[in-house]
Amino acid sequence: MNTRPDPRPFAALTPDAVLDAAEAAGLEPDGHVFALNSYENRVYRLGRHAGAPVVVKFYRAGRWSDAQILEEHAFATELAAAEIPVVAPLKLGDSTLFHSPGIRMAAFPLQPGGAPDLDKPEARELLGRTLGRIHACGALRTFEFRDSLRGERLGSRARTTVLASGQLPSHMRESYARISTELLSHIDAADIAAERRIRLHGDCHLGNILWSPSGPVFVDLDDCLNGPAIQDLWMFVAGNPDEQRRQWSEILAGYERFATFEYSQLRLVEVLRAVRMLNHAAWIAERWADPAFPRAFPWFGEARFWEQHVNDLAEQAAVLDGLSAL
Repeated sequence: MNTRPDPRPFAALTPDAVLDAAEAAGLEPDGHVFALNSYENRVYRLGRHAGAPVVVKFYRAGRWSDAQILEEHAFATELAAAEIPVVAPLKLGDSTLFHSPGIRMAAFPLQPGGAPDLDKPEARELLGRTLGRIHACGALRTFEFRDSLRGERLGSRARTTVLASGQLPSHMRESYARISTELLSHIDAADIAAERRIRLHGDCHLGNILWSPSGPVFVDLDDCLNGPAIQDLWMFVAGNPDEQRRQWSEILAGYERFATFEYSQLRLVEVLRAVRMLNHAAWIAERWADPAFPRAFPWFGEARFWEQHVNDLAEQAAVLDGLSAL
Protein backbone atom coordinates (compact mmCIF):
# COMPACT_ATOMS: atom_id res chain seq x y z
CA MET A 1 0.00 0.00 0.00
CA ASN A 2 1.50 3.34 -1.03
CA THR A 3 -0.26 6.11 0.86
CA ARG A 4 1.17 9.35 2.21
CA PRO A 5 2.74 8.65 5.62
CA ASP A 6 0.97 10.11 8.65
CA PRO A 7 3.59 12.25 10.46
CA ARG A 8 2.23 11.24 13.89
CA PRO A 9 0.52 7.90 13.27
CA PHE A 10 0.34 6.87 16.92
CA ALA A 11 -0.29 10.24 18.60
CA ALA A 12 -3.59 9.05 20.09
CA LEU A 13 -2.14 5.80 21.41
CA THR A 14 -1.89 6.74 25.07
CA PRO A 15 -1.54 4.09 27.81
CA ASP A 16 -5.27 4.41 28.48
CA ALA A 17 -6.02 3.91 24.77
CA VAL A 18 -3.82 0.80 24.75
CA LEU A 19 -5.68 -0.65 27.73
CA ASP A 20 -9.07 0.28 26.30
CA ALA A 21 -8.27 -1.45 23.01
CA ALA A 22 -6.96 -4.54 24.81
CA GLU A 23 -10.11 -4.78 26.93
CA ALA A 24 -12.37 -4.24 23.90
CA ALA A 25 -10.54 -7.10 22.16
CA GLY A 26 -11.38 -9.42 25.02
CA LEU A 27 -8.09 -9.30 26.90
CA GLU A 28 -8.01 -8.75 30.63
CA PRO A 29 -4.90 -6.64 31.36
CA ASP A 30 -4.09 -5.74 34.96
CA GLY A 31 -3.44 -2.07 34.16
CA HIS A 32 0.33 -2.25 33.61
CA VAL A 33 1.61 -1.09 30.19
CA PHE A 34 5.28 -1.35 29.16
CA ALA A 35 6.40 0.04 25.80
CA LEU A 36 8.75 -2.29 23.90
CA ASN A 37 11.26 -1.34 21.21
CA SER A 38 9.45 -0.96 17.91
CA TYR A 39 9.47 1.76 15.27
CA GLU A 40 7.36 0.66 12.33
CA ASN A 41 4.48 -0.37 14.60
CA ARG A 42 3.92 0.16 18.32
CA VAL A 43 4.33 -2.80 20.68
CA TYR A 44 3.47 -3.03 24.37
CA ARG A 45 3.76 -5.62 27.07
CA LEU A 46 0.65 -5.76 29.19
CA GLY A 47 0.21 -7.17 32.67
CA ARG A 48 -1.25 -10.58 33.10
CA HIS A 49 -4.10 -11.86 30.94
CA ALA A 50 -5.50 -15.29 31.83
CA GLY A 51 -2.53 -15.79 34.13
CA ALA A 52 0.23 -14.81 31.69
CA PRO A 53 1.69 -11.56 30.29
CA VAL A 54 0.71 -10.65 26.75
CA VAL A 55 2.24 -8.48 24.03
CA VAL A 56 0.01 -6.31 21.84
CA LYS A 57 1.05 -4.84 18.50
CA PHE A 58 -0.65 -1.82 16.93
CA TYR A 59 -0.12 -1.70 13.18
CA ARG A 60 0.94 1.45 11.37
CA ALA A 61 -1.94 2.72 9.26
CA GLY A 62 -1.54 2.59 5.48
CA ARG A 63 1.31 0.08 5.35
CA TRP A 64 -0.45 -3.28 5.09
CA SER A 65 -3.99 -4.20 4.12
CA ASP A 66 -6.08 -6.35 6.43
CA ALA A 67 -5.64 -9.25 4.00
CA GLN A 68 -1.85 -8.91 4.17
CA ILE A 69 -1.83 -8.81 7.97
CA LEU A 70 -4.13 -11.83 8.22
CA GLU A 71 -1.91 -13.71 5.78
CA GLU A 72 1.08 -12.94 8.03
CA HIS A 73 -0.90 -14.25 11.00
CA ALA A 74 -1.95 -17.38 9.12
CA PHE A 75 1.67 -18.16 8.21
CA ALA A 76 2.83 -17.78 11.82
CA THR A 77 -0.05 -19.95 12.99
CA GLU A 78 0.75 -22.60 10.39
CA LEU A 79 4.38 -22.70 11.50
CA ALA A 80 3.44 -22.91 15.18
CA ALA A 81 0.98 -25.73 14.42
CA ALA A 82 3.90 -27.64 12.88
CA GLU A 83 5.75 -27.19 16.20
CA ILE A 84 8.23 -24.75 14.67
CA PRO A 85 9.37 -22.20 17.28
CA VAL A 86 7.59 -19.08 16.04
CA VAL A 87 5.48 -16.70 18.13
CA ALA A 88 1.97 -16.80 16.62
CA PRO A 89 -0.89 -14.38 17.32
CA LEU A 90 -3.68 -15.08 19.77
CA LYS A 91 -7.29 -15.38 18.67
CA LEU A 92 -9.25 -12.25 19.60
CA GLY A 93 -12.88 -13.25 19.26
CA ASP A 94 -13.26 -14.73 15.78
CA SER A 95 -10.04 -13.25 14.34
CA THR A 96 -6.39 -12.60 15.15
CA LEU A 97 -6.81 -8.97 14.03
CA PHE A 98 -8.80 -6.57 16.19
CA HIS A 99 -10.35 -3.35 14.86
CA SER A 100 -11.52 -0.26 16.68
CA PRO A 101 -11.73 3.30 15.26
CA GLY A 102 -8.29 4.17 13.87
CA ILE A 103 -6.69 1.06 15.39
CA ARG A 104 -5.66 -2.39 14.18
CA MET A 105 -4.20 -4.58 16.87
CA ALA A 106 -2.92 -8.12 17.37
CA ALA A 107 -1.95 -9.91 20.57
CA PHE A 108 0.82 -12.44 21.17
CA PRO A 109 1.95 -14.51 24.15
CA LEU A 110 5.03 -13.08 25.82
CA GLN A 111 8.00 -15.16 24.70
CA PRO A 112 10.90 -15.35 27.16
CA GLY A 113 14.39 -15.59 25.75
CA GLY A 114 17.74 -13.88 25.45
CA ALA A 115 19.87 -12.46 22.68
CA PRO A 116 21.33 -15.07 20.31
CA ASP A 117 25.04 -15.86 20.47
CA LEU A 118 25.85 -17.64 17.22
CA ASP A 119 29.43 -18.25 18.29
CA LYS A 120 28.33 -20.82 20.84
CA PRO A 121 28.89 -24.45 19.80
CA GLU A 122 26.22 -25.76 17.42
CA ALA A 123 24.24 -22.49 17.54
CA ARG A 124 24.41 -21.84 13.79
CA GLU A 125 23.56 -25.44 12.99
CA LEU A 126 20.50 -25.23 15.23
CA LEU A 127 19.55 -21.92 13.63
CA GLY A 128 19.91 -23.49 10.18
CA ARG A 129 17.80 -26.45 11.24
CA THR A 130 14.98 -24.16 12.35
CA LEU A 131 15.17 -22.07 9.19
CA GLY A 132 15.10 -25.26 7.13
CA ARG A 133 11.86 -26.26 8.84
CA ILE A 134 10.37 -22.80 8.25
CA HIS A 135 11.31 -22.92 4.58
CA ALA A 136 10.06 -26.47 4.10
CA CYS A 137 6.69 -25.23 5.28
CA GLY A 138 7.01 -21.95 3.39
CA ALA A 139 7.68 -23.82 0.14
CA LEU A 140 4.29 -25.53 0.20
CA ARG A 141 2.72 -22.48 -1.49
CA THR A 142 3.29 -18.76 -1.97
CA PHE A 143 1.53 -15.80 -0.41
CA GLU A 144 -1.45 -14.41 -2.25
CA PHE A 145 -1.57 -10.94 -0.72
CA ARG A 146 1.89 -10.33 0.73
CA ASP A 147 4.61 -8.67 -1.37
CA SER A 148 7.34 -10.43 -3.31
CA LEU A 149 11.02 -9.54 -3.38
CA ARG A 150 11.03 -7.86 -6.77
CA GLY A 151 10.43 -4.55 -8.53
CA GLU A 152 10.40 -1.45 -6.32
CA ARG A 153 11.38 -3.47 -3.24
CA LEU A 154 14.81 -4.00 -4.81
CA GLY A 155 15.98 -0.44 -4.27
CA SER A 156 14.48 1.75 -7.00
CA ARG A 157 11.77 3.15 -4.74
CA ALA A 158 14.34 3.64 -1.98
CA ARG A 159 16.52 5.75 -4.26
CA THR A 160 13.56 7.92 -5.25
CA THR A 161 12.53 8.31 -1.60
CA VAL A 162 15.96 9.46 -0.45
CA LEU A 163 16.40 11.92 -3.31
CA ALA A 164 12.97 13.45 -2.61
CA SER A 165 13.25 13.43 1.19
CA GLY A 166 15.16 16.64 1.79
CA GLN A 167 17.46 14.73 4.16
CA LEU A 168 20.32 14.27 1.72
CA PRO A 169 22.83 17.16 2.00
CA SER A 170 23.23 19.07 -1.25
CA HIS A 171 26.94 18.30 -1.49
CA MET A 172 26.20 14.55 -1.38
CA ARG A 173 23.29 14.51 -3.80
CA GLU A 174 25.27 13.94 -7.00
CA SER A 175 27.41 11.20 -5.45
CA TYR A 176 24.39 9.41 -3.98
CA ALA A 177 22.50 9.60 -7.27
CA ARG A 178 25.45 8.20 -9.23
CA ILE A 179 26.38 5.40 -6.85
CA SER A 180 22.78 4.32 -6.20
CA THR A 181 22.24 4.10 -9.96
CA GLU A 182 25.32 1.88 -10.21
CA LEU A 183 24.01 -0.37 -7.45
CA LEU A 184 20.59 -0.61 -9.09
CA SER A 185 22.31 -1.74 -12.27
CA HIS A 186 23.97 -4.61 -10.38
CA ILE A 187 20.70 -5.47 -8.64
CA ASP A 188 18.79 -5.56 -11.93
CA ALA A 189 21.48 -7.72 -13.52
CA ALA A 190 21.18 -10.28 -10.69
CA ASP A 191 17.54 -10.94 -11.69
CA ILE A 192 16.46 -11.87 -8.15
CA ALA A 193 12.83 -12.17 -9.22
CA ALA A 194 13.73 -15.12 -11.45
CA GLU A 195 14.76 -17.26 -8.46
CA ARG A 196 12.36 -19.81 -7.00
CA ARG A 197 10.10 -18.03 -4.52
CA ILE A 198 8.85 -19.41 -1.24
CA ARG A 199 7.20 -17.85 1.81
CA LEU A 200 9.88 -16.24 3.98
CA HIS A 201 10.22 -14.52 7.33
CA GLY A 202 11.54 -11.66 5.19
CA ASP A 203 13.42 -9.63 7.81
CA CYS A 204 15.51 -12.40 9.28
CA HIS A 205 18.24 -11.01 11.54
CA LEU A 206 19.36 -11.46 15.14
CA GLY A 207 17.00 -8.76 16.41
CA ASN A 208 14.03 -10.89 15.39
CA ILE A 209 15.20 -14.00 17.24
CA LEU A 210 14.99 -14.85 20.92
CA TRP A 211 17.18 -17.67 22.19
CA SER A 212 15.51 -20.13 24.54
CA PRO A 213 17.08 -23.16 26.27
CA SER A 214 15.99 -25.28 23.31
CA GLY A 215 17.22 -22.86 20.63
CA PRO A 216 15.95 -19.98 18.47
CA VAL A 217 12.40 -18.65 18.57
CA PHE A 218 11.42 -16.42 15.66
CA VAL A 219 9.32 -13.32 16.26
CA ASP A 220 7.89 -10.44 14.19
CA LEU A 221 6.82 -11.76 10.79
CA ASP A 222 5.65 -8.24 9.88
CA ASP A 223 7.84 -8.26 6.73
CA CYS A 224 7.09 -11.81 5.55
CA LEU A 225 7.05 -12.09 1.77
CA ASN A 226 7.68 -14.32 -1.22
CA GLY A 227 11.32 -14.57 -2.24
CA PRO A 228 14.41 -16.77 -2.58
CA ALA A 229 15.49 -18.74 0.49
CA ILE A 230 18.81 -16.90 0.71
CA GLN A 231 16.98 -13.77 1.91
CA ASP A 232 16.42 -15.43 5.31
CA LEU A 233 19.98 -16.73 5.61
CA TRP A 234 22.57 -14.24 4.49
CA MET A 235 22.46 -11.87 7.48
CA PHE A 236 23.74 -14.59 9.82
CA VAL A 237 27.12 -14.80 8.09
CA ALA A 238 29.92 -12.28 8.60
CA GLY A 239 33.68 -11.96 8.88
CA ASN A 240 36.59 -12.80 6.61
CA PRO A 241 36.21 -15.37 3.81
CA ASP A 242 37.41 -18.29 5.95
CA GLU A 243 34.99 -17.38 8.75
CA GLN A 244 32.14 -17.03 6.29
CA ARG A 245 32.83 -20.43 4.75
CA ARG A 246 32.78 -22.03 8.19
CA GLN A 247 29.57 -20.24 9.15
CA TRP A 248 27.80 -21.22 5.92
CA SER A 249 28.89 -24.82 6.47
CA GLU A 250 27.42 -24.82 9.98
CA ILE A 251 24.12 -23.18 8.96
CA LEU A 252 23.59 -25.39 5.93
CA ALA A 253 24.47 -28.56 7.87
CA GLY A 254 21.31 -27.90 9.87
CA TYR A 255 19.26 -26.36 7.08
CA GLU A 256 19.64 -29.24 4.64
CA ARG A 257 18.22 -31.72 7.14
CA PHE A 258 14.80 -30.24 6.33
CA ALA A 259 15.04 -28.22 3.10
CA THR A 260 17.01 -28.20 -0.12
CA PHE A 261 19.30 -25.21 -0.51
CA GLU A 262 20.02 -23.93 -4.01
CA TYR A 263 23.72 -23.08 -3.84
CA SER A 264 23.44 -20.87 -6.92
CA GLN A 265 21.66 -18.35 -4.66
CA LEU A 266 24.92 -17.62 -2.84
CA ARG A 267 25.69 -15.25 -5.70
CA LEU A 268 22.90 -13.00 -4.39
CA VAL A 269 24.38 -12.30 -0.96
CA GLU A 270 26.21 -9.08 -1.84
CA VAL A 271 23.34 -7.94 -4.06
CA LEU A 272 20.89 -8.41 -1.19
CA ARG A 273 23.27 -6.50 1.07
CA ALA A 274 23.11 -3.58 -1.36
CA VAL A 275 19.31 -3.78 -1.43
CA ARG A 276 19.16 -3.64 2.36
CA MET A 277 21.56 -0.70 2.55
CA LEU A 278 19.45 1.31 0.12
CA ASN A 279 16.12 0.36 1.68
CA HIS A 280 17.14 0.97 5.29
CA ALA A 281 18.17 4.57 4.70
CA ALA A 282 14.98 5.19 2.72
CA TRP A 283 12.85 3.65 5.47
CA ILE A 284 14.20 6.12 8.04
CA ALA A 285 13.86 9.04 5.60
CA GLU A 286 10.25 8.14 4.85
CA ARG A 287 9.36 7.88 8.55
CA TRP A 288 11.38 10.89 9.74
CA ALA A 289 8.28 12.94 10.62
CA ASP A 290 7.25 10.22 13.09
CA PRO A 291 8.70 11.47 16.43
CA ALA A 292 9.96 7.97 17.27
CA PHE A 293 12.48 8.06 14.43
CA PRO A 294 14.52 11.19 15.31
CA ARG A 295 14.71 9.84 18.86
CA ALA A 296 15.92 6.44 17.70
CA PHE A 297 18.22 7.64 14.90
CA PRO A 298 19.44 11.12 15.92
CA TRP A 299 22.52 10.87 13.70
CA PHE A 300 20.40 10.44 10.57
CA GLY A 301 19.98 14.17 10.03
CA GLU A 302 23.71 14.86 10.18
CA ALA A 303 25.89 15.36 7.11
CA ARG A 304 28.48 12.92 8.41
CA PHE A 305 25.93 10.10 8.35
CA TRP A 306 25.22 10.69 4.67
CA GLU A 307 28.90 10.99 3.88
CA GLN A 308 29.50 7.61 5.51
CA HIS A 309 26.40 6.10 3.91
CA VAL A 310 27.46 7.15 0.42
CA ASN A 311 30.96 5.87 1.12
CA ASP A 312 29.51 2.52 2.25
CA LEU A 313 27.41 2.34 -0.92
CA ALA A 314 30.50 3.06 -3.00
CA GLU A 315 32.40 0.25 -1.26
CA GLN A 316 29.50 -2.12 -1.90
CA ALA A 317 29.43 -1.10 -5.55
CA ALA A 318 33.15 -1.90 -5.75
CA VAL A 319 32.48 -5.35 -4.24
CA LEU A 320 29.81 -6.01 -6.85
CA ASP A 321 32.08 -4.70 -9.63
CA GLY A 322 34.71 -7.21 -8.52
CA LEU A 323 32.25 -10.10 -8.44
CA SER A 324 30.87 -9.26 -11.87
CA ALA A 325 34.40 -9.31 -13.28
CA LEU A 326 34.98 -12.91 -12.14
